[in-house]
Amino acid sequence: MRRTARDTEESARRINRRSLFMGGAMVAMFAVLGARMRYLSVEQADEFRLLAEENRINMRLIPPERGLIFDRNGKLIAGNEQNYRVTITREDAGDVDAVLARLSRLIPVTAEEMDRIRRDIDRNSPFVPIIVADRLPWEDFSKVAMNAPTLPGVTPEVGLSRHYPLVEDFSHVVGYVGPVSEKDLEERPNPDPVLRIPEFQIGKIGVERWMEETLRGSAGNKRIEVNHVGRVMRELERTDGTAGQDIQLTIDADVQNFVQARLGEESAACVVMDVNTGEIIACASSPGFDPNLFVRGISQRDYSALTEDDHRPLANKTVQGAYPPGSTFKMVTALAALEEGLITPETTHYCPGHLEFGDRRFHCWKRGGHGTVDLAASLAESCDVYYYEIAQKVGIDKIAEMGRRLGLGIRHDLPMSAITEGIMPDKAWKMERWGQEWRIGDTINASIGQGYVLSSPLQLAVMTARLATGRAIVPRILHSIGGQPVDLPQAEPLGLDAANLRAIREGMSEVMNTQRGTAFSSRIADETMVFAGKTGTSQVRNITAAERARGVISNEDLPWNRRDHALYVGYAPFDNPKYAVSVVVEHGGGGSAVAAPIARDAILRALHGDIPPLTAYPANQRGRIETDLNTLRDRLRDTGPAGSSRA
Repeated sequence: MRRTARDTEESARRINRRSLFMGGAMVAMFAVLGARMRYLSVEQADEFRLLAEENRINMRLIPPERGLIFDRNGKLIAGNEQNYRVTITREDAGDVDAVLARLSRLIPVTAEEMDRIRRDIDRNSPFVPIIVADRLPWEDFSKVAMNAPTLPGVTPEVGLSRHYPLVEDFSHVVGYVGPVSEKDLEERPNPDPVLRIPEFQIGKIGVERWMEETLRGSAGNKRIEVNHVGRVMRELERTDGTAGQDIQLTIDADVQNFVQARLGEESAACVVMDVNTGEIIACASSPGFDPNLFVRGISQRDYSALTEDDHRPLANKTVQGAYPPGSTFKMVTALAALEEGLITPETTHYCPGHLEFGDRRFHCWKRGGHGTVDLAASLAESCDVYYYEIAQKVGIDKIAEMGRRLGLGIRHDLPMSAITEGIMPDKAWKMERWGQEWRIGDTINASIGQGYVLSSPLQLAVMTARLATGRAIVPRILHSIGGQPVDLPQAEPLGLDAANLRAIREGMSEVMNTQRGTAFSSRIADETMVFAGKTGTSQVRNITAAERARGVISNEDLPWNRRDHALYVGYAPFDNPKYAVSVVVEHGGGGSAVAAPIARDAILRALHGDIPPLTAYPANQRGRIETDLNTLRDRLRDTGPAGSSRA
């Protein structure tokens, strides 16, 4: 069929339109390509010229900001401060020795530090920055920054370093941070990459260690451009990490400081606990140490001074120390006998000053004896023979069961290091531990907190809180994490007879508030804060029959490390218990003379929220107490304002 002229003309018009469309599209495409080529060749010429000179893009981790630690009132306990440091990256440095030589002419680098730097360089990947100098003064830091173009691979940095403003007050509780060791890495199956940054610091002991994951946060990263000589040209991209979460403790920094100062130079420990919540208000171990020394890198001289001190400043005696509880254990023995119905508060025993059993004589602390005593008198005067007698009736297994019920022989779960379980022995324990049968003599010794029985100051505070409330109080030290309060479970009743608990408490009140009581001189005069408690003195040496015959050597005449431990436990107010306290003074002598006065001052400080007023003390002691408190004020530190923030 022949096409008409009209069809031919229409077909030609369509072809022309398509040709114009295609031509326009091609022109537009070439225009875009031309513009892009101009952008790359003209506007980006400098960047590609640098890349042509062997520039490289590196990825580097940004250490996260460590979470802060506060006391219960928001006062800063562990914070971060600015830290000027210098790093070197082997991959970018080229001739490392030459760069280090130039750097050492700008800042002081000892031969020992130079060896450490070279070791770190050899141990790590070429792209990992190695710290050359830390905590530089601004003058040295600025010298390095000004000379950066001549120091390939060297980077001056402003980082953060841990700081403990209250020094030794929280050294045992909070602990300290230090560089990651090979052991730290081995303990973690898949260690966080940030841990491989040389000199990166993690918690080593205390809350810093046990809350490490919470406090550390997560690392960020940055993309940087370096030229062919390793000089950093610019930062291309940065992704900030996530700061660690802040932690708030239950401890009151002011009470903690007061108690730490009150312990003075003694080798001692004191725990103050809220009997209703289990919150620890003070947890002081003396002597303390400066945790900042470990952050900065402690010298061998300073470390040797700490490890060779016979008062063991590095040990947290509140939770690590395991001591014979002495007479502070007598409430356990008495309560076991009461609950079994073997005695009543009116049951009496005669104390001639000793108990004969087989061919052994078990002595009372009072050589002439106490005569006939009931439960209240046995606690008030701390008669040993009374407990020798009732322990034989109740037996060690029931005593041990009551001890564990009151919190002894149990490892309490707190974020602190090396918490002891103590020893609450029974027949099965001795067979398992020593492969020997339990003997009656072992029960007699255990009845007054000697023999195999060992307890920590923390456990003794828990025991006292449970006696004061009749509930299974659990100690806790974390108040909030990341601003969220830590759950506080309700303590369940212990299931003990209320009358029996009341009898024990009455006896503890007589210890403090009757003239026959062993701690009468440490009573609280304020009738709204009546103190109840129990003294204890535990032997650390064996007294032979020959020594008893010629007279027992007094503590003052013995070497310090052979003297008795002084102990005390108590709570107040008697009618409405609020706080429990325990004190152990290593080789301090008598509990009534040494430990009880410390406990009274500590619990008064917690109750009053300030330095105790003189009216809280008996009138005949106020002159001496005023002098002592004025001296104590001079030792107290300014714990700073509440609500401190990040650096």
